[in-house]
Amino acid sequence: MSAAPGALAAYRPALRPRVLLSDPLLDGAATVHLIKDAETGSSFKVGPKEHFLIARMDGERSLAEIGEEYAGEYGRRLGDAHWKRLLGLLGAKGLLASGADASPGPSTALPPGAIGSPGAPAAVPPGAAASMGSSAAASGRATASGPPAPAAPVPEKRTLLRGSLPLVADADATTARLHRAVGFLLAPAVLAPLLALTLAMEAVVFVRAGELLLAVRGLLANPVLLTGTAVLLWVSTALHELAHGVVARHHGGRVSEIGLRWRLPAVIMYCTVDDYLYFGTRRHRIATAAAGAVMNLIFLLPFCALWLFAPLDDATHEAFAALLLLGSVQALVMLVPLPPLDGYRIASQLAGATGLAASTGVYLRLALRRSPEAAGYPRRARIAYPAYAGATALVLACALAAAVAGVHHLLTA
Repeated sequence: MSAAPGALAAYRPALRPRVLLSDPLLDGAATVHLIKDAETGSSFKVGPKEHFLIARMDGERSLAEIGEEYAGEYGRRLGDAHWKRLLGLLGAKGLLASGADASPGPSTALPPGAIGSPGAPAAVPPGAAASMGSSAAASGRATASGPPAPAAPVPEKRTLLRGSLPLVADADATTARLHRAVGFLLAPAVLAPLLALTLAMEAVVFVRAGELLLAVRGLLANPVLLTGTAVLLWVSTALHELAHGVVARHHGGRVSEIGLRWRLPAVIMYCTVDDYLYFGTRRHRIATAAAGAVMNLIFLLPFCALWLFAPLDDATHEAFAALLLLGSVQALVMLVPLPPLDGYRIASQLAGATGLAASTGVYLRLALRRSPEAAGYPRRARIAYPAYAGATALVLACALAAAVAGVHHLLTA
């Protein structure tokens, strides 16, 4: 059988320009790739073999040439039926470029294992497009089959108690302007000293944590300074969200929305990064996820300098000390590797996984029962899932120990 027999052999399919493909990701026991139409937000999963074929649909290579590469990689050739199912899937989802949508063959979804892969296309749950920072994911509509509709998502109903409100008409253009204004801070010559200063600041916070904790207690008795500190912490949260957008823009990402979200009494900003999971390198994805917490710490640097070196009155000195501790806790909490926090996104990228927490739970239950299914997980998964569970347990144990030590210090000081 030829690589692509019949009339299909000379066909040169091409994906639309805004179709994004992710790196390989662990998904339970399987390895998958995410594919997203950035114009509509629809996304789905495919296995490595399907990704091998789709990634080569550049309009330059014919199906015969792609089929030869596939045969060289996997040791088998594909017939017309396989190509028609794959092209039908892509055409039905509107992922093929103009002229390729009318691909030969029926528009049927690719069934599991149609190309010999355990990771056949499946719907990606909402949240594949990450809303960075403290808010949960806000976009990433999934479609299981049929042409993706370019309709906007149904907005959340606003009430006095909860809702969201976009603040700018074009979030991506706003982020581009912010990047032009402050993008120089991401240059290594500027960023490296800033990171060194934040590490030094956190060392001071650790060494003098007892003093700072007493300052927080004293702040509670001063309503004016307490209000001022709360406002500064809110500004830090807003900058946290904008930092995600600016760093995403720096690495070629797109920001779809910047706004306010309220769950009274809490009111926070949010910044939705559409294509975070599809950035070219893992380092860029981790940098985008970590940007918010880093911004929180950089925000504290001038206050730390004033607290250490400026001749302040006692009340202001105490307020800056409290801000330093509370702001540091705010940043470090965001790095805890639990969903939906930034630390979880960083952990997911380090593990190269999607749905890391859920997959870890399933794997550990199988492993504790000594189920044969656990042995069927790939080696990378058998390392990543226990490592994530262990690291999370260690972080939570350290947080609990710090909380207990803080309470003890307040009660005995």
